[in-house]
Amino acid sequence: MPCKEVIILLKEITDDKGVPRNIKEMIGESISKLGCDKSDNEKVSCAVSILDEASSDPNVSMYTRTQIWNIVSILESIKDEN
Repeated sequence: MPCKEVIILLKEITDDKGVPRNIKEMIGESISKLGCDKSDNEKVSCAVSILDEASSDPNVSMYTRTQIWNIVSILESIKDEN
């Protein structure tokens, strides 16, 4: 799955009204990292780091945390392909 499709999944989380603002900001930061001009491995590593931090926030619902974990898994598989 290319980074563009992962960005779409991340935007779905930011559109959820139940997601805390600080988590939306972190997800927005990871979206911008995935859209930058670095190599795929660098982009994915930066985004995974941010998403790991977001998923450990105590204010995140279990549903959102699971979505983030699934996206991190997808990003890790992209990283493994390269």
